[in-house]
Amino acid sequence: MLADGPNTGCDCCIIGGGPAGLTAAIFLARFRRRAVVFDDRSSRAALIPRSHNHPAFPDGIGGPTLLQRMREQLAALGETTVDTRVTSIVQETDGGFTVTAGELRWHARFLLFATGVEDVLPEIAGALERVREGVLRCCPICDAFEVIGRDLAVVGPGACAAGEALFLRAYSRQITLVTLGGPPQITKQALGRLRAAGVTIVEDEVSKICGDGSGVRVYLADRGLHFDAVYAGLGVRPRTALAASLGVEVDGTGRIKTDASQRCSVAGCYAAGDAVTGLNQIAVAMAQAEIAAVDIHNHLRETEGLCLAPVD
Repeated sequence: MLADGPNTGCDCCIIGGGPAGLTAAIFLARFRRRAVVFDDRSSRAALIPRSHNHPAFPDGIGGPTLLQRMREQLAALGETTVDTRVTSIVQETDGGFTVTAGELRWHARFLLFATGVEDVLPEIAGALERVREGVLRCCPICDAFEVIGRDLAVVGPGACAAGEALFLRAYSRQITLVTLGGPPQITKQALGRLRAAGVTIVEDEVSKICGDGSGVRVYLADRGLHFDAVYAGLGVRPRTALAASLGVEVDGTGRIKTDASQRCSVAGCYAAGDAVTGLNQIAVAMAQAEIAAVDIHNHLRETEGLCLAPVD
C-alpha cells in the first residue's frame, strides 16, 4: 500500500522487490498484515530472459513476467510496492524501525531484507545488455540443461570461473575457459582438474561479446571465437550494505547470516533470498521469504494474545 503521508506505520518494511520480497509481502497480506515493499527495480530476476528452472512453468517464464505477476497478485490483496530506494534505517528504542526513502518515512515493527545480489560482469562494453538479451549467461545451475552437448565458454580468470567450467563439464565435453587475459588465477590443483576434464583454456583479452545469429561470438585481439552459449564466471556481490549499516551480521562473503526462521542478528530483522543463501535460485528465495513471513506473523500474534505458547 502506498504511504499516506510523510510518516506512515506498518507491520513490516520489506527492502527489495524481487521474488523474495514480493513473496513475503503476499504472505503477510494474506495474514492481514500491512507490509510495505521498497522496490528500486534492480532485482536480478528482472534480467532473466526466460527461466526453465522454476517449478510449475514447463515452457519457462521470463523474469520480468514473473515479477509482474507477483506485483499483480500483491495489488489484488490491497497492497502495492513503493518504487523508491531506501536511504537509511534507524532502530528505535521501542524495538521498531524507521525507514527513510526519499522524503518519506515509515515506522515498522519488523524489517525483512530481500536485497539480493548483483552479478559481477566482465568489463566489456554492453555486458549488462548482453545479459538481458540472453547472450551472456550468469547461472549454469539455471539453464545448463538447455545446452547439453553444446560448445560452451566461461569468461573469467579465477576460481569461480574454473568451478563453473567444471560444473558445465557434466553437460558437455566442449568447454572453454576464457581468462580475459593472462594465465588462470587459480591453484595448480584447480588447473590440473581443468586439464584432466579436457577444458580448453584461452588466455587472450576479450574486446566484445555479442550474439551472431546462431550463438555467441567472443572477440579477442586478433580473432573471434564462436560458442553456443557463454557464461560470466566472475561471481556476485551481495547487496547487504544497508543491512550491515544497521549492525546486521554478515559472513565473510558479505551475505546476511540468519537462523532457521530467517531471523538476523538484530532483533526484529529478517532476511531472505540471494542476500542470504549461496544457492541463488528463485524457489529458494520464495521459500525463505515464506518462512520469514510466517515467523513475523506469529510474533505479532503473540503480542496480540492470539497464540497458545510463546514463539521460540
